[in-house]
Amino acid sequence: MSAPERLQQRADAVGVRSAGCAVDIVEIAALRERRPEILGIAAGRGWTLPEIGRSVAASQRLAICVRPERWLLLHPIAASGSQAAAWASAVADNAAVVDLSSALTVLRLSGPAVREMLARGCRLDLDPAVFTAGHAAATIIAQVSVILVALSSGMLLLTPSTTARHFSEWLAHTAALFGFETEREIAFHEI
Repeated sequence: MSAPERLQQRADAVGVRSAGCAVDIVEIAALRERRPEILGIAAGRGWTLPEIGRSVAASQRLAICVRPERWLLLHPIAASGSQAAAWASAVADNAAVVDLSSALTVLRLSGPAVREMLARGCRLDLDPAVFTAGHAAATIIAQVSVILVALSSGMLLLTPSTTARHFSEWLAHTAALFGFETEREIAFHEI
């Protein structure tokens, strides 16, 4: 058994910053053998859909793929359901579309200690040489399902809204050792 660490927030530096981000999230799941059609439709709408385990960021959008033939598309907030309806119309009989905007909570973590702090509850190798910007993975952190995306500005986490409070409490407790600060909610373009 290892000795317990003294959890004491360092007054000299903030190692981890957390900010919520309100976004529209649409999941597109390609129907059997319809992946090429979905990629073409997305390209026609200005989206590049990534391979599994990757993300693609562009102006005012982020596409994430952590499951085969499924993509999470993050957009700035629009009228309720409008993004999902537009995608459903665009992909028609080629994919299933679900609006996950209320189902997932999005957090952006930044700061020099983010990876070390997350490693305390995550089994992924978060070394910056391995899990570089553009990588994405579905994993479990603190017994909560999380989609983790490496960004150039830090990490983006998507977690079920039903467990977001538990996860945020774990995050604050674990990050306290490194110096923790909760920031105001950020806009999508600040991700």
